[in-house]
Amino acid sequence: MKTINIESFRATINPKLESYNTYEDLGLSDKELKKELSKLRKELGDFQNTMYAHGKYAVLICLQGMDTSGKDSLVREVFKEFNVRGIVVHSFKVPSSLEKSHDYLWRHYIALPAKGKFGVFNRTHYENVLVTKVHPEYILGENIPGIDSLKDIDNDFWERRYEQINNFEQHLVDNGTIIFKFFLHLSKEEQRQRLLRRLRLKEKNWKFSPGDLKERKLWRKYQECYEEAILKTNKEWAPWFVIPADNKKGARVIVAEILLKSLKKLKDITEPELDDEIKANIELYKSQLEGEE
Repeated sequence: MKTINIESFRATINPKLESYNTYEDLGLSDKELKKELSKLRKELGDFQNTMYAHGKYAVLICLQGMDTSGKDSLVREVFKEFNVRGIVVHSFKVPSSLEKSHDYLWRHYIALPAKGKFGVFNRTHYENVLVTKVHPEYILGENIPGIDSLKDIDNDFWERRYEQINNFEQHLVDNGTIIFKFFLHLSKEEQRQRLLRRLRLKEKNWKFSPGDLKERKLWRKYQECYEEAILKTNKEWAPWFVIPADNKKGARVIVAEILLKSLKKLKDITEPELDDEIKANIELYKSQLEGEE
């Protein structure tokens, strides 16, 4: 496998999505990619166990992408080796009436991972500057003071929202949460093929909605909104990575490699040392237990 330079997937200061590849196989066959992922996810699972024992950090993984970009299958395959107690996955849908009665970040805040755990947001707080920007009428349902009509949702409104998101993430980082943000970059043609597959395969029919086709017609608008959101919120302490998503197996390996390489740089995450008294009496404890046979 060619060496993965994780920096090459970092969003740049001017993230025009058309300049990023949508396909990557890392020079490996499907079988080889599957084998590589198996190794990486085992190491990630081991790291999470150490992180849990250490108890000072949490990891938040944010997944965004157009419909059919592979978010669900990536979660399933990359985190398969995790202790189920060590990872929590949230898939954010249309806000409920309860969620709408709070500010737009509330439902994300209460879903954050505890220290020692990984949290995955499958669709994230960024929906609030993506789908709502494509469909600004949704903002009116948030009952925000001073926002009474579409004309009130101006550029200043969106700039404030980007700032609020940056402040939210900065607060998390300052208190021990490590943030990774992945945009699964899918080509329009690959999306077309995946939607057709949902229609052609009976067992996949349930995944299809006519709304997918309506949103597909807004492809360019969504791309522009993603570019703007990435530009405004791509921070050193909460970076965006643009992941080629046309090849699902390659995308999974790249995400797993970025996570593992980045996390292993944190040398202070280690298993805690035993208390001196316990350490001094290990042989005694062993003999007591062995004497029960």
